[in-house]
Amino acid sequence: MEGRLPVALVGGLHADARTATVEKLLATVPGSVALHHDLAAAARGTVVRTVRDATGVLSTGEAPLVNDCACCALREDLVPELERLADGGLTRLAIVELWDSVEPKAMAEVVAAHGDRLEITAVITAVDPALLLPYLGNGDDLGDVGLAAAASDQRTVADTWARQLEYAPVLAVVDSEEADAEDRALLAQLHPTARRVPVGSGELAAAALAGFDVEAAAAAQHPACALLPQEADECGVGTYVWHRRRPFHPERLYAALEDLTCAAARSRGRFWLADRPDTLLAWDAAGGALCVENAGPWLASLPDAAWEMVPPVRRAAAALDWHPEHGDCCQHLVFTSPGLDRDGLAELLESCLLTDAEYAAGPEAWKRLPPAFDSLLEV
Repeated sequence: MEGRLPVALVGGLHADARTATVEKLLATVPGSVALHHDLAAAARGTVVRTVRDATGVLSTGEAPLVNDCACCALREDLVPELERLADGGLTRLAIVELWDSVEPKAMAEVVAAHGDRLEITAVITAVDPALLLPYLGNGDDLGDVGLAAAASDQRTVADTWARQLEYAPVLAVVDSEEADAEDRALLAQLHPTARRVPVGSGELAAAALAGFDVEAAAAAQHPACALLPQEADECGVGTYVWHRRRPFHPERLYAALEDLTCAAARSRGRFWLADRPDTLLAWDAAGGALCVENAGPWLASLPDAAWEMVPPVRRAAAALDWHPEHGDCCQHLVFTSPGLDRDGLAELLESCLLTDAEYAAGPEAWKRLPPAFDSLLEV
């Protein structure tokens, strides 16, 4: 990192936990400085920037909105401020405290694009375990609760919180008296590979300087090769992994979407429909709302020459799960929730697959099935 400024991103909708995390880092990392862009003033046309250290506020400023988008203004203003700190040569760690609904992935990629001057050393999401399930179950639009980052922001509290939680390799966990064993089990199952660090411990400073790989983090979120949770059952919280090779019947799956979406606090994964055999579809549900997206082609549908353009991590993930007939096409859905009804989920999911007779009819017949997902996929 010689000559580059170490940068740690700290985010999350749990504002008190986030503030506690930043204050702990300022107190324990000598020469650290925190930058925060307050997007709450976006309605007045500006974003307010504050720079502080352990002794207090060092400077404040404002940045105008860019295309009526507060997040765009944040991106435009953040890098010059970080480079100014880098030029000063006195900052050991720049802590970027992200505003409530700002997601770390976009900010991490903005900073990483200036790797000649800046080095991301951590992406940390601050968590109050007692608030984990309430936020994950909150289907309110961000705009309705005053947390939208732009007039066009259509995200919900639940899906935003889920992405903030699952992108970060480090979770800074506050000691909450209201949190119980179920809350902690849910946190562990939602992001089992994360390093969970108590905010009050000496581990936090080390975690903030440990290093971060932007490309690996992006790959871990891609539906084709995401590191999804494994089967688990602890303290009343369960994670159910459903993996099948046979495609879904589009109409039967569509009819079951509401029940499947509400069956768990969080569900995600990838799936394929019989009428779209070449299309990898992403499943992302939280807060009672489901997002289904076209994530591009399955590798099995690509010509051999196109494989060289596919990232190695994607090819490796496909090779580990390759089927002699269907290649990487599969159903891989994971449901995590307190009080999870595994048997009910399994029965409902199985009922949505092609029957033996439908499956035997073959791919050409599958493509003639009614296209029930056109409206969701905006075809």
